[in-house]
Amino acid sequence: MSEVIKQLSPQQLFELKRQMAIYTHGVQDIIPMEELETKVAKSVLENRPLKIKLGLDPSAPDVHLGHTVVLKKLRQFQDNGHIIQLLIGDFTGKIGDPTGKSIARKPLTDEEVKHNAKTYFEQFGKVMNMDKVELHYNSEWLSKLNFEDVIQLAGKITVARLMERDDFEERIALGKPISLHEFFYPLMQGYDSVVLECDIELGGTDQHFNILMGRHFQEKFGKEKQVAMLMPLLEGLDGVEKMSKSKKNYIGIDESPQEMYGKAMSIPDELMTKYFELVTDFSLVQLEALKKDIESGEFHPRDAKMLLGKTIVKIYHGTEAAEKAEQQFISVFQKGAVPDEMPMIEWKGNLKVPVLDFLVELNLLSSKSEARRMIENRGVKINGGKIEDTELQVSITEGLVVQVGKRKFIKIKL
Repeated sequence: MSEVIKQLSPQQLFELKRQMAIYTHGVQDIIPMEELETKVAKSVLENRPLKIKLGLDPSAPDVHLGHTVVLKKLRQFQDNGHIIQLLIGDFTGKIGDPTGKSIARKPLTDEEVKHNAKTYFEQFGKVMNMDKVELHYNSEWLSKLNFEDVIQLAGKITVARLMERDDFEERIALGKPISLHEFFYPLMQGYDSVVLECDIELGGTDQHFNILMGRHFQEKFGKEKQVAMLMPLLEGLDGVEKMSKSKKNYIGIDESPQEMYGKAMSIPDELMTKYFELVTDFSLVQLEALKKDIESGEFHPRDAKMLLGKTIVKIYHGTEAAEKAEQQFISVFQKGAVPDEMPMIEWKGNLKVPVLDFLVELNLLSSKSEARRMIENRGVKINGGKIEDTELQVSITEGLVVQVGKRKFIKIKL
């Protein structure tokens, strides 16, 4: 037991245990755990909020449930009065994080960074109170470093330490080039923590190396070292790859209630408990009871998914939308009906058009080859009838209903 903890009153000790139970739940790794407990104890003893940092790469601003795993943990700190430091890597974004990359990333322009950052803020507001968040851009300090400063910063880390990164090792082993500027990404991320004097930095497990750089550089600059909290990566709907928009295995927090609910129903059974734990607001007691019922078979996987889908929609769209999404799913997917509500698309082209062109023009499928495959797999319906002929000429009429896959419905308006 640390000296700080020994100074706590019984009431303060209870508060320490309460907060630690919340912060440690669902976290994959805390480096080091003892320092986290000491920092929280000190915060309770001195009634001083901790500074919690999250660095954001402004290259991919579309937020999905995978991103909210970290955001929800930040909100837990925020709910207990701690300071959230959101750091937009507008300067580091011009280099690009090499984590998990087999080639150097394309640098972003200032305009792209600003646009993406704005999108982040709008979407994060669905998870956190953005009025109580500190927003920082690392160009505020990194752009002011002169060449001598950069040389001194580089002198505080060895090449051997940088080469511990798996992605650098792999690229060298495969004979793929590494540009010198890529080595500076973790240096700059570490220096961000020095400037912000953060107590804790959050990130996914794939950010292990970058976040530990914060501890390294804080120590080199004589600062108190931050604690690294690494959240598990959420597998996507395929149950294998990390949730990612590029993998098309994601649930976006800006998607419609019906799309969210329908996608939730395709989550693999074995991931149900993990999704409930990482993306819902269920209490620890509720999660334990739910986990027990799912593992014992008392709670059927289909019913668990329906509860999960309804819960996710409720978080981002409200109770009424969640109820409607569930009823539509039951009606459309369990009873085979056509949904009462669907997007209307105005058609201004010819009234007779090849089916492949038709599907692509409606943005239901991205290309003719994809449309052809979908038809061959019997995944396209027009007015309830399955389309099997890829050469079909579609006669377009008012109110024509087009269905692609299980969840995409549109109605034609002339």
